[in-house]
Amino acid sequence: MAIQRQLRERIQGLQQAFRSLREGKEALLAMIDEAEVAESVYNSNAIENSTLTLKETERILLEQELSRDVSLREVFEAKNLARVVEYIRVNAIKRDLDKEMVLFLHQMLIGGIDDVIAGRFRKAGEYVRVGTHIAPAPEHVERMIGGILASYGSDLELYALDKVAKFHVDFETVHPFLDGNGRIGRVIINYQLFQLGLPSIIIRDKEKQIYYEAFREDRSTMKNKIMERVIARGLLESLHKRIAYLEGKEIILLADFARQEKQSLPALLNAARRQTVAAFREKGVWKIGV
Repeated sequence: MAIQRQLRERIQGLQQAFRSLREGKEALLAMIDEAEVAESVYNSNAIENSTLTLKETERILLEQELSRDVSLREVFEAKNLARVVEYIRVNAIKRDLDKEMVLFLHQMLIGGIDDVIAGRFRKAGEYVRVGTHIAPAPEHVERMIGGILASYGSDLELYALDKVAKFHVDFETVHPFLDGNGRIGRVIINYQLFQLGLPSIIIRDKEKQIYYEAFREDRSTMKNKIMERVIARGLLESLHKRIAYLEGKEIILLADFARQEKQSLPALLNAARRQTVAAFREKGVWKIGV
């Protein structure tokens, strides 16, 4: 099921506002993107069961000392993913996504952690399972990834965000690497959004159950309704945030807004999660521009 018409129209309206407001304010947008790097890295790694907190991730990226011992692997995972996030922000608009770029991003992510598997697809004898899903045999991986990339680039009928959602589910179903599939897949979502002239999104660890449910839906019904909604709501939140800053609004806590407007905070939080109000999160805290 494609993204609903009403939701699509809301996204397109915000997209137009974003494009008109961003002229001459590229430095501000870069500042917002850079401020989100640690949050993006933390959430993507947390989905993969990293033990690092957001504060610890921030300290690692700032080369500051941590208050507890953490594994060297988790430190490298944070630093490497941050490099990938920064790289695509600058370079995604310069080059279409292809197999070589996917492998290059994986090399950046896994290099220095496990060089034996970094920058290459699974090969003969390398099988992976995610929950009850057994990924396709390695002999089929390169052909299947090529097909997914070709389909994404050639299907002119599907709405752009529907294509991004379908690509992500298909990519994770193939699970082309021995490690790093989820993180690379979420990076690719933002690579594709940047190419569409849209801002990046954060798929959050606290919402990973509905994110996982999207894959179960696809494998049981061959539909992408849940993933389409995850990406659409993430994009609405990202657009709401950037438009608030671009318009020079005062950014306040949603809780303060509820008190000022004498509205129910639980109702507002529910609306924020559905993105029917122009609220957004910074470090996991809901805020709004007024």
